[in-house]
Amino acid sequence: MKTSIKVRAFAAAVTALLVLSACGPSASNDPGGNGSKTSNTTDISEGVQPDEAAVKLLPQSFKDKGELTVAMDLHYPPTTFLADDNTTPIGLNPDMARLIAKKLGLKLKFENTAFDTIIPGIDGGRYDFTATTMSPTEERLKVLDMIDYFNGGLSLAVAHGNPLNITNDDMCGKNIAVTKGSNAQLKHLPNVSKWTCEEKGKPAINGVTLPNVQEALTQLASKRVDGVLYDTVSLVWADEQQPDTFTVLTPQVDTRSDHVVAIALKKGSPLTPALQKATQAVLDSPEYKKSLANWGLEEGAITEAKLD
Repeated sequence: MKTSIKVRAFAAAVTALLVLSACGPSASNDPGGNGSKTSNTTDISEGVQPDEAAVKLLPQSFKDKGELTVAMDLHYPPTTFLADDNTTPIGLNPDMARLIAKKLGLKLKFENTAFDTIIPGIDGGRYDFTATTMSPTEERLKVLDMIDYFNGGLSLAVAHGNPLNITNDDMCGKNIAVTKGSNAQLKHLPNVSKWTCEEKGKPAINGVTLPNVQEALTQLASKRVDGVLYDTVSLVWADEQQPDTFTVLTPQVDTRSDHVVAIALKKGSPLTPALQKATQAVLDSPEYKKSLANWGLEEGAITEAKLD
């Protein structure tokens, strides 16, 4: 009974990651300094002026419409989630989308949708672009133009104190949660399993696909999975909100690849040149650095909005 109560309490606590404030002196970016990161809904793009070079590249159809539609899965703090009001998108990715729209002189409409439905939605014309911590892959680049804006990494979260003595190089035979449609599911976990386990004659890592990181951490707490392979920044954020609940292993998992993430829009879209120019203008702006600092992501800064 006590275990069941603990699991239910942790499930509620993980859900509350969306509404808990962060610790430390940088916990607020509001002018008065009294709000938390998760309650502050100030628009970082307020007062930002359009970039003339980007606007010149904007197709007339978008100028006429005056609006961009961005798709995001708003369940991934601290990069993409909802504020305490359960309405306002906040995090690095909403900041980026707002700034890009302002650089293009356009309004922005958010569409909250599951991660694995974003690409079909872009391909079908329901969304103009996404900024949702999506990494370029060979498969994605067949249907998407992707523009770099951040560099992250993957880490492994295990039960607090790591009682199973799991390491980055030995997850063999363990049940490791990944999120549906992520690079961790599609690419990184299978590769790590191959070269750290299967090629050495050990049991493969058993990947357990779950809809989002909150569900994955809840299942870790209830011992239904042995670990969670996910974006380092999100796991560190969750650990800060719920200390002594699980352990994030260091260093990051070596996936033998970089972890750049990119704005994505339909392959060959006439919007691509303008969006790339606007993204570069954002990377060059003080607001980009301000957003990274606010969410504790300074180490992921990049300087070139490269088209992949």
